[in-house]
Amino acid sequence: MQSFYAGKSVLVTGHTGFKGSWLCRWLQRMGARVTGLALPPEQQPSLFVEAGIAKGMTSILADVRDLGALTEAVEAHRPEIVFHLAAQALVRRSYRDPVETFGANVMGTVNLLEACRRAPSTRAIVVVTSDKCYENREWVWGYRENEALGGHDPYSASKACAEIVASAFQRSYFGVSGGAALATARAGNVIGGGDWSEDRLVADIVRAATKRETTRIRNPRSTRPWQHVLDPLSGYLLLGQRLHEHGQAYAEPWNFGPTEDPLPVADLARRLVDSLGRSTLEVAPVDPDAPHEAVALRLDCSKARARLGWRPRLGIEQTLALTADWYRGYLDDPASASALLDAQIAAYEALLSGEAATA
Repeated sequence: MQSFYAGKSVLVTGHTGFKGSWLCRWLQRMGARVTGLALPPEQQPSLFVEAGIAKGMTSILADVRDLGALTEAVEAHRPEIVFHLAAQALVRRSYRDPVETFGANVMGTVNLLEACRRAPSTRAIVVVTSDKCYENREWVWGYRENEALGGHDPYSASKACAEIVASAFQRSYFGVSGGAALATARAGNVIGGGDWSEDRLVADIVRAATKRETTRIRNPRSTRPWQHVLDPLSGYLLLGQRLHEHGQAYAEPWNFGPTEDPLPVADLARRLVDSLGRSTLEVAPVDPDAPHEAVALRLDCSKARARLGWRPRLGIEQTLALTADWYRGYLDDPASASALLDAQIAAYEALLSGEAATA
């Protein structure tokens, strides 16, 4: 995978966000020519700023709801591979502002695909949606890619809509015209160093730790498919490669999630608080007026294992250790953000290389 991306022109939307920053740095390390398009970072501190991600790429600050800006970026930089990560990604925020959420997540996807549809250079498109795109029935087993789409809250519904948009473009344009191959990627709850977003469990814990305050959690018994950011990113990169090399054979939805049983919110929070050692934990009283949030959610990733040869390499213990190590290093020395990012990517690359060598 590392050699494949060397010299390739790659567009990443949402490059100023948490996952986008990790993806762009990894692509830079592999020698890709990276262009990013996104709004400026909202949170301070910002991984994108602290780690100097913009230094190794072309960074365009624009809104995916602006079709003209997207079209201009695609025409100017002629990407062969596109990773669409730009989104309004917060459930509780989607309740407060559904117009922003549907605009960014649905029309942003429409605009991106319309820009790529007219670009002969583009050969592979990976639209990143969410595990929350499924109609969640609070089942104990994992959702497969052929399960019904849906969504109780505006965020989840917008991601289901983005899946439908991607399917329509694939079947109406890309799959019939010999153009780019388009696939969607559905990942679980991603954690790792450098996430400072609002209403995110790990970010809330770290913010409390910096002030030596108490972290209050809302839904201690809820379970989520937690995974380190590098695991789903490895899936996105592998999928982008397969789409580029084999075209329509891989142009379909894909799940990328952990194989271990989901961990309750309270357990993950306790382990991370204890690891950071700078704050305490408290369960907030139940708020009867709080907006609905899913209780149980997991993914079935057997298709990605069987057909892509992908699997998560990091269990929950490794995920928590890497996350805590990154934040401890950053809190001790904020100037180390870039080095911490590179060290963890390099270790993950060595893990992949070691497996390839013994295969």
